[in-house]
Amino acid sequence: MKFHLVTCFLLFGFFGKSQQKFSQNIFRIYSPFTSFPDSARNNGHVYNNEIFTAATHYSDSSLLIVLPDNYKPNKKVNIVCWFHGWYNNIDSANQRFKLAKQFRASNVNAILVIAEGAKNAPDSYGGKLEQPNMFARLINDVFATLKKSNILLTKAIPGNIVLAGHSGGYRVMANITAKGGLPINEVLLFDGLYSETDKYISWLQLNQQHRFLNIYTNEGGTKDESILMMQQLNNTKIPFLFIEEINLQKPGVKNNSILFIHSNQEHNDIINNPDNFTLFLQSSPYLR
Repeated sequence: MKFHLVTCFLLFGFFGKSQQKFSQNIFRIYSPFTSFPDSARNNGHVYNNEIFTAATHYSDSSLLIVLPDNYKPNKKVNIVCWFHGWYNNIDSANQRFKLAKQFRASNVNAILVIAEGAKNAPDSYGGKLEQPNMFARLINDVFATLKKSNILLTKAIPGNIVLAGHSGGYRVMANITAKGGLPINEVLLFDGLYSETDKYISWLQLNQQHRFLNIYTNEGGTKDESILMMQQLNNTKIPFLFIEEINLQKPGVKNNSILFIHSNQEHNDIINNPDNFTLFLQSSPYLR
C-alpha cells in the first residue's frame, strides 16, 4: 500500500508515545484490496449506450483516511467506512457532503475510511470488495500502513465497524455485511435501499444488537423498497421505528437500533442539509 498526505500533518510527542495529536489530517493511501481494478470491469461498463472505460473509471485504488482533531490511539480502533454513489468519487463526495468536516464535528474517536468505487460512473458494482473476506484484507492493509507511519499503535486491532454510504454505495455495503470477513456493527444508509434487502435483513437477524439507519426520499428511487423492507421486518417480528426526518432530534430516537427515516428533501440533500451524518455518528452506541 502506498501512502501520502493530502493536507497539513502535525505530530506532537509522536514517536514512542501513547498519545498523539493531529491537525487537519486527511491521508490518501492506495491498496490492492479496494474495489478496483477488477476483472469484471476490464472492458469498462456500458450504461445508456455510453461506455465508461476501465482506464478512466475502474483503475483507481485510492482511499481517504480522516482522523479526528483530537484522536486518541487505542488498542481497539473503531472504524467508519464511507462508500459513495453514482457519478462521484472519494474527493467529490468528501467535498459535496462535507464528510471529513461532519466526521470531525461528531467528536467520535474513530478513523474514517472513504473508499473509492466506480469513479464518476453510473455503477453500483463493488468490484473486489464483493468477494469473500476482501473487506477484511483491506482493513488489515490500512492498519498495516497506518502502523508503519506511527499513526496507530503497533498492537492496534479493528474495534467496532460502521458502514455508511449514499445511493449506489448500498450494494458493496450489503455484500460486506454478508461476506466481508469482519463483523459489522452498524449500517448508515443514505437514500440507497434499491435492492440487496435480503442481505441486510439476514445481517440484522444475526445479532439483535446490530444497528441499521435508513433515510430515504420520495424521488430517490428507494421509497418502495424501504416500505417493503419494513413489511418484511414486521413479518419476521424484528422491531423497528419509523419516523419523519423532522423528528430525528427527539429524545429516545437514538435508542432505537433499527430506524427508518422518511425525508421530504432531495436525494443529494439528506447527508449534510442538515448534517445528518454527524447526527447519526453522535447517536451511535458503537462509537462512544
